[in-house]
This record gives sequence, structure tokens and C-alpha cells, in this order.
Amino acid sequence: MRRRPVPESGSRPRVLLVDDDPTIARLIAHIVDEAGFGTVVHAENGRDALEALEGIDIVLLDHQLPDAKGLDILDAIRARPNPPGVVLITAHGNESLAAAALRRGADDYLAKDPSLTFLLPQILERVRRNRELRKALVAAEQDLVRAERLGAIGEMTVTLHHEINNPLMSASAEVELLLSVGSMSEAQQRESLQAVRESLRRIRDIVRRIGELREVETRTYLPGIRMLNLAASSSPGSPTARGEALLLVPEEDLARVVAMLLRDAGFVVQRCRDLADLETAAARDGVRVAVVMGGSGAAGAHALAGFAPGTPRGYRVVALVAGGVPEPARDAGADAVLQLPFDPHTFTKEMIRLVE
Repeated sequence: MRRRPVPESGSRPRVLLVDDDPTIARLIAHIVDEAGFGTVVHAENGRDALEALEGIDIVLLDHQLPDAKGLDILDAIRARPNPPGVVLITAHGNESLAAAALRRGADDYLAKDPSLTFLLPQILERVRRNRELRKALVAAEQDLVRAERLGAIGEMTVTLHHEINNPLMSASAEVELLLSVGSMSEAQQRESLQAVRESLRRIRDIVRRIGELREVETRTYLPGIRMLNLAASSSPGSPTARGEALLLVPEEDLARVVAMLLRDAGFVVQRCRDLADLETAAARDGVRVAVVMGGSGAAGAHALAGFAPGTPRGYRVVALVAGGVPEPARDAGADAVLQLPFDPHTFTKEMIRLVE
């Protein structure tokens, strides 16, 4: 067998094979090694498999085990934090079992038939890529959340300094006068205390308004520094500067990150349920961008998930492509093609560039 290229550096997965058939175990270990995925960890039963999961990226799980059914072991694996990918190995023709495994969280399935030799490397590579994509998405989402939190903290700090500093300094000055001037009349003392009370009420009102904020606008405090605009709250769903972005991405984690990036770039985002929903929404005025999960370029896979952009149109089409080439998506009408996983900062800049 010709040795295939080794997976990308640093991303070679650790594979656990769970199968009590020594012949099948040797064959699969040989295929995995020849495909460049490294040495296989072998477990002959479900109990040993669950004990060997530490550091494992992909589990090749036979359904018929001496001490358990593969689906039961699959459930136990999926119940763990950050579980590995699971490929269920089934008897030839057992499509109902394969469907049940996919419903219960398996990444793929493989039949014990002559196709195993050439299908196994393809499945391993697909599962590996999907895991790397999920890791990149989690990291991107964490970076976005962290940036949003830091930005919000900065704007709140500026707001508190601007709004509270004046009444606080005024109250402090009146207290200093009360303490330092020994000959103030009763009327002067009363006037000074009233001024302190008024300043404290202003601070109280500012704190209450901040606590009641749900949707807010910001405004420029100094060049390059923004603060919350406590005088003007935005109503939910108000239009943004860059219009509407449509999103047809089935993968939930990816869709969530892309939607967050689009909102950060100033778009109102609509998740489309299916192709028909996208086509209907794209006909509306105000749509500026349509983001579609494209095909890999393989035979039978539509480059834009079946979407045919209108001509003429007032929106740009962006195709997200995993492990494919950009030409099919461009030929189908995409204005931009982004390979997965993408850099979040590059994605945001690209979206803004497309509509400006």
C-alpha cells in the first residue's frame, strides 16, 4: 500500500481501536499506520476502552464487544467532557445500526467489507479535520468573548469616570468646606449639605441607569476612546450601519461564531433554516451579505449548497469551504471564498471590505 501524506504537523490524532478480533485489529492498525496517522492504541473490550480514553482523539469502535454493545460504549464516551471523535465499525449491510450511531453522536461509521481498506483513511482524515475545526471555533469564540468583555469594561470605566467624577468631586469639595471652615453659618451649612445630597442623588441615578441598561449605544469620549451613551438606549432589532447578513451554515458551532463575527462587524444577522429560506430572504431589500457553507468540490457536492445568487443583486456571497478548493464556489457565484478554519480578525475585515 502506498503511504499517504502525514496529517498536518501538530495535528496527528491518537487513535484507539476497540475490537476483539485480532485479525481485524492488525489490519486496521496497518492501514492507520500506512495512512500516516501513527500507532494505534488497542483495547479488546468496552471496559478497557473507557480506561484508555485519556489523550485519545478518535475511537474506532466495533459494535460487537465481549462485555458491551458498541452503542452503549458510544453513549459512555459522549457523556465525557470534550469526548473524542467516534467511528462505529459495523457489520456489512447494517445501515439501521449505523443510523442509530449517528443519531447518538458518532462522527461516522465504517462497514467491515472490502471498502474498509480505502475508506478508513478518508474517514479518519475527515474526523480529524472536523475536530481541528471545532477547536479553532472554540478558540475563536473565546477570543471574541474576551475582546467584547475587555471592550465593555473599558467603555464602562470611561463612562463611570465621566458621569460620576463631576458630582463626586462636587460632594467632596462641599464636605471639605464643612470640615475646614469653622465659622460657617447654619444657613451656609444647610446649603452645603443640600449640595452634597444633590451630588449623591446624581450618582445614585447614574448607577441605577447603568444597572437598567440592556441595549446601549456608545459615543466618542476622546479620539479613539468610546463610552456608553446613557441618554440613548437602542431598541432591540434596530438597524445597523452595514445592513443585513444572511447565514446558511448547518454546523451549529460554526454558525454561532460566524453570526457573532458578523454582528461585531455591524450586521443584523438572520440564520436561514434551509435553502428555500435563504432564497426568500435574499430577495429582500437591505441584504448586504449571504454566507453559505460551500461544498468541498467533490463530485455531486454543490459549491454553494444549492444556492444560486440572483443577477443582478445588491448583496455579496461568501462561501465557507472546508478542505476544498475555491474555484467551484467562485464559478457558482461566490464573491469571496474563505477556507476553514479561518482567522476571526481576517473574517471581520473581509466582510467589511466586501460591503464598503
